[in-house]
Amino acid sequence: MTDTVKPEESDVALRRNTSQTTELTESDAAAKTEITELRKTNIALESRNYELRETVRQVRLMLAAAESERDQYKREARKYKSELQQMKDPPLVVGTIEQDLRDGRVVVRSTTGPSFVSYVSESVEPETLIVGAQCGLQPQSFVLVEVLPNRVDAQVSAMEIDTAPNVSYDDIGGLKSQKELLKEAIELPLTHPELFEKTGIEPPKGVLLYGVPGTGKTLLAKAAAHETNAAFIRVVGSELVQKYIGEGARLVRELFAMAREKAPAIIFIDEIDAVGTMRTADAYSAGDHEVGRTLMQLLAELDGFNPRGNVKIIAATNRLDMLDAALLRPGRFDRIIEFPLPDAKERESILAIHTKKMHIAKGVMLSNLAELTEGFNGAELAALCIEAGMQAIRSNRTTVKTADFAAAADAVKKGREKKELRPEIPEGVYL
Repeated sequence: MTDTVKPEESDVALRRNTSQTTELTESDAAAKTEITELRKTNIALESRNYELRETVRQVRLMLAAAESERDQYKREARKYKSELQQMKDPPLVVGTIEQDLRDGRVVVRSTTGPSFVSYVSESVEPETLIVGAQCGLQPQSFVLVEVLPNRVDAQVSAMEIDTAPNVSYDDIGGLKSQKELLKEAIELPLTHPELFEKTGIEPPKGVLLYGVPGTGKTLLAKAAAHETNAAFIRVVGSELVQKYIGEGARLVRELFAMAREKAPAIIFIDEIDAVGTMRTADAYSAGDHEVGRTLMQLLAELDGFNPRGNVKIIAATNRLDMLDAALLRPGRFDRIIEFPLPDAKERESILAIHTKKMHIAKGVMLSNLAELTEGFNGAELAALCIEAGMQAIRSNRTTVKTADFAAAADAVKKGREKKELRPEIPEGVYL
């Protein structure tokens, strides 16, 4: 039997279903809206999180840069503090080790003069305490705090000529006997030492060249160094004269020590009369006494108390009469060579050398010029050629004629006469 539904009941059920459906639809819409809002909030939070992470990364980079800059400032501060401390510390006194007492003390001689028994700092290695080495001393306690490197004085190092002089014997006119004597005394012992060993004799130690100015003494010494390919050390006698006590003698010692290291070497002492003047009892000034000390050290080195090896000495002077007798005895300067004024034949050879590169007219006779320049030295003959070239240039010519040489000879002779009337005119200036 089929149940019969009443119309009233079906309407109520339909309304109830419709109401439930409406409630479900509104709930879904609200849920969807809430989900959308949550998604937006999540996106905003993720964006904010990324921004914060980027900010943290930038801050970390800035922090690292700041720390690096801080470390740099700390290093600079330490450096400036160290420099400031060095500026505040007094300078060290330079001394020379004379004796090692082997008990943590040494005998040192300071540059101020006196000697001291000083203690050695613990930072100094014992094997560096060598007699003769220079050291640094505290100015108050004179404690030895540093051993200075064993270097040659810069003034002595500057005396060495790095390249051999570009002067040969062929570039020097005349002086035939002087060349032979210099070759025997300087060149032969350096190039053929076996000849002296077989003969059983000692080679000459030094050569002294003397003569009037401009006769080729320095030029011949350069030629000897060029022919032997030896180290050439040139020093002027006045450079060895120093102000403080012992400084000149120290320069002489270091000069010969450097020559022994550079052997074979030639020491050329020009104007030796500046340091080798005759000693007298009338010396009263401190300067005279210091020159005497330097001379005594030079004599000791010339004596060969320390073996010199292949080191030869050449000295030159214009005033042989001023030199001390101790310099002139055999064993120090074994050869004393005179450089006189050139004769006519030698003057012709000198003129041939100086005019070798000049454009000379065909009628110029060097023999006549040699007769015309009686009494000229080598330097004046060189000045004669230069002046003759200037005469040609003054006339807008490149060829030098006999008249140019005659005018140049007159100019040199007039320069001599003016020098006699006016002694203040230096050598070689022709007004």
